[in-house]
Amino acid sequence: MRILTLAILAFGAVAAAQPAEAQTYDPSYPFCMHVVGRADYYECRYTSLPQCNAMASGRAAQCGANPYYANAYADPTVRHHRRYRRNY
Repeated sequence: MRILTLAILAFGAVAAAQPAEAQTYDPSYPFCMHVVGRADYYECRYTSLPQCNAMASGRAAQCGANPYYANAYADPTVRHHRRYRRNY
Protein backbone atom coordinates (compact mmCIF):
# COMPACT_ATOMS: atom_id res chain seq x y z
CA MET A 1 0.00 0.00 0.00
CA ARG A 2 2.86 2.38 0.81
CA ILE A 3 4.55 1.64 -2.49
CA LEU A 4 1.35 2.39 -4.40
CA THR A 5 0.89 5.67 -2.52
CA LEU A 6 4.50 6.70 -3.17
CA ALA A 7 4.18 5.77 -6.84
CA ILE A 8 1.04 7.88 -7.20
CA LEU A 9 2.69 10.84 -5.44
CA ALA A 10 5.79 10.52 -7.60
CA PHE A 11 3.72 10.36 -10.78
CA GLY A 12 1.71 13.41 -9.68
CA ALA A 13 4.86 15.38 -8.97
CA VAL A 14 6.33 14.55 -12.38
CA ALA A 15 3.08 15.34 -14.18
CA ALA A 16 2.68 18.69 -12.40
CA ALA A 17 6.20 19.87 -13.19
CA GLN A 18 6.43 22.45 -15.95
CA PRO A 19 9.33 22.69 -18.39
CA ALA A 20 11.95 25.31 -17.57
CA GLU A 21 12.09 28.41 -19.71
CA ALA A 22 15.28 29.77 -21.19
CA GLN A 23 16.74 33.06 -20.00
CA THR A 24 15.28 35.87 -22.10
CA TYR A 25 17.91 38.49 -21.32
CA ASP A 26 21.37 38.42 -22.88
CA PRO A 27 23.89 39.72 -20.31
CA SER A 28 26.22 40.96 -23.09
CA TYR A 29 24.12 43.97 -24.15
CA PRO A 30 22.91 46.88 -21.99
CA PHE A 31 19.53 47.47 -23.69
CA CYS A 32 16.59 45.23 -24.57
CA MET A 33 13.51 45.64 -26.72
CA HIS A 34 10.29 44.08 -25.45
CA VAL A 35 8.11 43.12 -28.41
CA VAL A 36 4.41 42.61 -27.68
CA GLY A 37 2.12 40.71 -30.03
CA ARG A 38 1.25 37.12 -30.78
CA ALA A 39 4.65 36.10 -29.47
CA ASP A 40 5.75 38.16 -26.47
CA TYR A 41 9.57 38.22 -26.42
CA TYR A 42 12.70 40.22 -25.62
CA GLU A 43 15.54 41.12 -27.98
CA CYS A 44 18.65 42.02 -26.01
CA ARG A 45 21.19 42.98 -28.64
CA TYR A 46 21.38 46.76 -28.56
CA THR A 47 24.36 48.80 -27.39
CA SER A 48 22.52 52.12 -26.98
CA LEU A 49 19.00 53.30 -26.23
CA PRO A 50 18.66 55.37 -29.46
CA GLN A 51 19.66 52.29 -31.48
CA CYS A 52 16.98 50.23 -29.73
CA ASN A 53 14.35 52.96 -30.15
CA ALA A 54 15.13 53.19 -33.89
CA MET A 55 14.52 49.47 -34.29
CA ALA A 56 11.33 49.62 -32.19
CA SER A 57 9.73 52.46 -34.15
CA GLY A 58 6.59 51.40 -35.97
CA ARG A 59 6.28 48.20 -33.97
CA ALA A 60 4.41 47.25 -30.82
CA ALA A 61 7.61 47.37 -28.80
CA GLN A 62 9.40 49.38 -26.17
CA CYS A 63 13.02 49.62 -25.07
CA GLY A 64 14.56 49.52 -21.64
CA ALA A 65 17.68 48.76 -19.69
CA ASN A 66 18.78 45.16 -19.39
CA PRO A 67 18.56 44.19 -15.69
CA TYR A 68 21.03 41.35 -16.22
CA TYR A 69 23.71 43.35 -18.03
CA ALA A 70 27.15 42.37 -16.73
CA ASN A 71 28.14 45.94 -15.74
CA ALA A 72 24.68 47.23 -14.85
CA TYR A 73 25.42 48.21 -11.27
CA ALA A 74 29.15 48.85 -11.39
CA ASP A 75 30.09 52.33 -10.20
CA PRO A 76 33.09 53.48 -12.26
CA THR A 77 34.07 56.18 -9.74
CA VAL A 78 34.68 53.71 -6.92
CA ARG A 79 38.18 52.31 -6.76
CA HIS A 80 38.80 49.10 -4.95
CA HIS A 81 42.17 48.86 -3.27
CA ARG A 82 43.55 45.54 -2.23
CA ARG A 83 45.92 45.08 0.61
CA TYR A 84 48.54 42.52 0.00
CA ARG A 85 49.96 40.74 2.97
CA ARG A 86 53.59 39.88 2.72
CA ASN A 87 54.96 36.94 4.60
CA TYR A 88 58.50 37.44 5.88
